This record gives sequence, C-alpha cells and structure tokens, in this order.
Amino acid sequence: MQKPGTVSPDMAIRMNHYKGLFTGGELIELKDSKSYTVPSFNSTIPTGRKEISKVIKAENSIIRKQMEAAGDDPNSLPVRDVYYLIRGKKKENRKVLLIHGSFFETVRIEDLISQSFSQVLEERLQQSGLQVQDELKNLLFSLFSEQENFSKVRTVNRASVKLRFRIMTEVKAEGNILNPKKYPELIDNTLNIVLPHHTEADKSLTMKKMLSVFGKDRLERFKIFPIKHHFNGYFLVFQILLTEKTEKL
Repeated sequence: MQKPGTVSPDMAIRMNHYKGLFTGGELIELKDSKSYTVPSFNSTIPTGRKEISKVIKAENSIIRKQMEAAGDDPNSLPVRDVYYLIRGKKKENRKVLLIHGSFFETVRIEDLISQSFSQVLEERLQQSGLQVQDELKNLLFSLFSEQENFSKVRTVNRASVKLRFRIMTEVKAEGNILNPKKYPELIDNTLNIVLPHHTEADKSLTMKKMLSVFGKDRLERFKIFPIKHHFNGYFLVFQILLTEKTEKL
C-alpha cells in the first residue's frame, strides 16, 4: 500500500474472474484528516468512475505494476468505480468512511473545469474592458475542459525552469460529509459505508451485495439509513460503532 496521497489512486481491488455480484477492480484513494474536514484532492478531481487507461498510461505506473503482480489485466475492465477511504479526527473522536466517489462528483469534471476557466476569463475581460464574441468564448471553454491540458509539464525556450499547472480540489461545506452540521447522521466513532441510492434498484442491488459480504447476522449490527446530499440526491449509509469488536466483522 502506498502512503495516502502519494499516488492516485492508492490501490486497486483485485478483479473477480467468477460471475457474481462483484466485478472487482475498484479503485480506492486514502484520505486522512486531523479534523472533520475532508482533505483536499491534490492533482486530481474526485469522481465516481474512472477510465483505467488514464490511471495506468504512464510506463512506470505503480498501480499498473501492482495489478499485473496480482495477476490482473488492467485493461480487462475499462471503466472502474472509485471509492475514497476517509478518516477524520476531532480531539478523541473519529469517523471512518468508505464512500463512493459520486458523492463528490455533483458536476461533470469537464463542466467543472470549463466553468471554472470561464470565471477566470470573464474576470480578466471585465478588468481589461475587452469584448469577445460568445462563439469564441465557448470555443475556449471547450478547449480547456480536460484535466490533462493542465497536468503536462510545459517547456519554454531558454527558460531554466519548467512549468506545470496543478489542479487542487477542495470540498465545499455541502460536500464535507465529515461536517456534523451538514450531515449530523454521521456520528462520532463510527465506521460508515456510503453508497449511491438514487433509485430503488440501486438500493436493492446494494442490499444484496452487503448481505453477501456480511451475512444476515452481521448485517443486522449495522444501522442502515439514507442521507440526502445537498446537491446530489440520496446515498445509503451502513453505520456501525467503532469498537474492538468492529475488527471481527
């Protein structure tokens, strides 16, 4: 396992080569906080699903090497679900969450980048007094909608340094699931599994998977309830107190 935050994602679940409820292959990023604020996402934008080709494209990709060492073909599942394992602390209390990335992706990544870029452009145009046709502005917005445009190192002739723009993503209060004022249902000293619950079909499939993993007796130890995201509908929470017995689940 890599040190949390040194590589994105930090790990990938082994593929399940047998037919069943689980495909395997999920990507997991580790986030550790010394407060009840979800840490910033450095050089990446949180998402619910990710193309594996963008994760392993580098020849020295650590994740690719880990997958191959585990006997997995990285390209066997082109699009992977993304989860975040988050631990927050506040004095002697803590919260631990395994949460699906769609909780943070309330706007498409391309739209998030292009609209953020549009704010910069509009500010500069207003400051300079220049006028630009809407057609040209929309073209610029579409051109600057891919994260890869910013992550490459740029080399300028005769410059003794190289330049690389980095995207840093910070959660708003409405997306900070550790915040007890916004999400009071997530109480102290609990382990929480947070999964999409946009339809009854989502809930039915989730319950089947959880029952398959924990069994009826162990699953009954969890408090199961929906929470409403301020921007992104409902999510289903499986909550259990953090005790020494929790490790035996």
